[in-house]
Amino acid sequence: MFFVIAPESPMSSTALDAILATADNALRAVFGVHHAARPRPLPAAGSVDDTPLQESERRLSAALMRVNHVGEVCAQALYTGQALVTRDAGLKAHFEAAAREETDHLAWTQQRLQELGDRPSLLNPLWYGGALGIGLLAGRLGDRVSLGFVVETERQVEQHLESHLERLPAQDQASRAIVEHMKQDEARHATQAEEAGAMRLPWPVRMTMRAAAKVMTTTAHYI
Repeated sequence: MFFVIAPESPMSSTALDAILATADNALRAVFGVHHAARPRPLPAAGSVDDTPLQESERRLSAALMRVNHVGEVCAQALYTGQALVTRDAGLKAHFEAAAREETDHLAWTQQRLQELGDRPSLLNPLWYGGALGIGLLAGRLGDRVSLGFVVETERQVEQHLESHLERLPAQDQASRAIVEHMKQDEARHATQAEEAGAMRLPWPVRMTMRAAAKVMTTTAHYI
C-alpha cells in the first residue's frame, strides 16, 4: 500500500506565515523592549526646568505616559490587523509604515516610563487583543471602512494627547516633548487615511469607539 502525501498548498503556507507573524508582532508589542528608528523628541532649548518633580507630579506624569503607551500598543494591534486582511498592496504598505512610526512611540513612552520609575499597563495583553480584533473586523468590512477607523482613532488620540499636554506638570518637559511629537504624527496618519479614501464612520460607531477608549484610558491610568 502506498500513501501519497500531498505537498502543502501555497495558500496554507501563507496563512501559517501570517499567523506566526501576527503572534510575533503581538509578543513584541506587549512584552518586547522597543527601539525607535527616529531620535527621541527632546525639549526645546531653554525650556528645561531642573526643578525635580514632586511625588504627586511624578505619579501623574507616569500615569499619563502609561495611558499613552497603552494607546501605542493598541495602534500596533489595529494596524497589524488591518494590514493582515487588506488585499490592496499599497494600503498594506501604508498600514505597515504607520505601524513602524507607532513603534517609535512605543519606544519613547516605554523609556519615559522607566525614567519616571513606573511600569506599563498590566492589562496590555487584553488591550492588544481587543484592538487586533477591531483591526481585523474593520479590514473585513472593506478598505474604506478600515481607513475610516484609522481616521476616527487617530483624531480621538490627537484630542487625547492634547488633553495630556494640558495636564502634564509644567516642568516635565521631557514628557511634553514626546507627547507633542506623537500628536503631530497621529494627525498626519489621520490626514493620510482621509486622502486614501476613508469613509466617515456612522455616529453610533464613533460614539462606541469613544466610550471604549474612555474605559481603556481610565483603567490604564491606574492598572
